[in-house]
Amino acid sequence: MSSVIAPVNAPPRQTSLFVNGVFPRRRTLVLLLSVLGGLLVAYAWSASLADDDIGFNTAKGILGYDANSTAIGSIGSGVLFAFVSGLAGSFTACNIAVFGAVGPLVGQQASRGSRFVQTLKPVGWMAVGMIPVSALYGALVGIMGTRMPQFSAARTPGISPRITQAMITFGVIGAVMIVCGLAALGVIPDPLARLSRRFKNFPLILMGALIGGFLIGRPYPLFRDLFRHAATEHNALYGAGAFVLQSAGNMLVMSVIFVVLSYALGGRVQRWVAAKPSRGTVLTASAFLIAGVFTVVYWDIRLLGRLNYIWFPTPPWT
Repeated sequence: MSSVIAPVNAPPRQTSLFVNGVFPRRRTLVLLLSVLGGLLVAYAWSASLADDDIGFNTAKGILGYDANSTAIGSIGSGVLFAFVSGLAGSFTACNIAVFGAVGPLVGQQASRGSRFVQTLKPVGWMAVGMIPVSALYGALVGIMGTRMPQFSAARTPGISPRITQAMITFGVIGAVMIVCGLAALGVIPDPLARLSRRFKNFPLILMGALIGGFLIGRPYPLFRDLFRHAATEHNALYGAGAFVLQSAGNMLVMSVIFVVLSYALGGRVQRWVAAKPSRGTVLTASAFLIAGVFTVVYWDIRLLGRLNYIWFPTPPWT
């Protein structure tokens, strides 16, 4: 009499920090709701609220003068302006994508006693990716100067080189976030699996590089002031340092939010995820997908609508 050997189900295999291998049964529903969430945020986002009411007022409160209407007088004041404008610009439409990286990390700490140190590690690895990109682009601005597309302030009836650069940059960043979300959900193979086997923290380094890449497309008024000053100085070292400080200002606010969320929700989220590991997948995938869809739609589709190339609904409060 032959015995039947039951098949052994292989345990889920984590392929990278953002893909744990445990996928929810209702992946289609998670995908649809996340895409809908990104579309709604892109529709509802108010640039005037984020840039003017929050950004300009924050910079004015720290610097003590209207940063948008006062010229940067020297390299020393430019260094301070770089960091402050980074802080002030943390809640612009550029940085909403950062929440896609921060969201999946909340609740991963092991214990309250070591939570602070463990919280700073992901931020440190993101800085490893952010600093080289910011520094290289800042140095390029210092070398190329006024020939850079972002330097132009001309208002054209079509798509200006500065806006074209912004659309391409944020379109690529949003696409990367969407791919990360689809991989986390198990819809597509994990593109970071091979590199993650050799470098565990490569996904965090990639997220940091994306944060540094915001500067390549950012049309935020305070950043444009910094950009134009760095370009006219023709100093590669100053450009590199100022741009790193600008990104560091963004990272500081995101780090504080990350620490607060980890302390306030870390233990609860950890227990909630441990009860059903697929919940962690939903958190990770939805954070990336919402941020990615928002970035692509806001910076490409909605912007084309504002330029009257296509139709896109406009909320009454913008």
